Amino acid sequence: MFSTSPLHPRFGKVIHDVDLRDVTEEYLYPEIRKLFEDHSALLFPAQSLDDHHHTELAKLFAPLENREAMAGLNEAFKVSSVSNETKTGVTDAEALHTLNLQANMLWHTDSTFLPLPALLNILTAKVVPSSGGETELASTRAAWADMPDALKAPLRDAIIWHRLSHSRDRISKELGALPEMRQWPDRPWKAVWTNPTNGAEALYIASHSFAIEGMGLAQGQKLIDEAIEFCTQPEYVYSHSWNVGDVLIWDERSMLHRGQPWPYNEPRSLKSICCSVTDADGLQSVKVV
Repeated sequence: MFSTSPLHPRFGKVIHDVDLRDVTEEYLYPEIRKLFEDHSALLFPAQSLDDHHHTELAKLFAPLENREAMAGLNEAFKVSSVSNETKTGVTDAEALHTLNLQANMLWHTDSTFLPLPALLNILTAKVVPSSGGETELASTRAAWADMPDALKAPLRDAIIWHRLSHSRDRISKELGALPEMRQWPDRPWKAVWTNPTNGAEALYIASHSFAIEGMGLAQGQKLIDEAIEFCTQPEYVYSHSWNVGDVLIWDERSMLHRGQPWPYNEPRSLKSICCSVTDADGLQSVKVV
């Protein structure tokens, strides 16, 4: 059996003495899944996940997220590369691809703009720069529990609208105007996600959030910004400095995350798989009927 240690005083666990390539539905997965539900973020240091084992691990949690298929394209699932590497070096610091990576440095939740939100992200490091490039996590479960009533009350029954191009516009209008940033219709979700296994509530919000139903755009954006600012105070944030092979899994229902800058003349390459929520993961608690 594996051992654990705290990732952060308020959330997360570091899992020791596990080779994720060996995990199956019967062997260790039930224990790992319980830790995921209870603690929202799991770190497995020094793993050796290739794309095959990465995919097999993700399938244990939920259906694989295939954005191309959701967009109506006949494309098979593939593991996403979060990288500035090219065949001849790295992308230019001002290239749209690099700017899109920089948009991930806004506090966000993956896939809030999709027809089905993400349950989790499983991220592993392949190439790390000499400095920077951390991934930071912020617990919207811990923050929601602490949030003062003046901020919490208008969010309790709120419906928040999400748009991918909204976050990209904040980095570059040219980036936000790309067709792939505008292919998804605006998506509404309720602001509070209740975990069905333990009843814990978390604020469901993102840099893609652009409006709150029933409020003016400026008023809604102000409340969104204030809520994200509260949730990302230092006491709710864990910053992970990557080593090659590290695997970080977090609950998209209860965590915000962002990347940090690094010297863009150096390669940084991570592999990512998101899985889509099912009704068993509490989808109905945020779905707007």
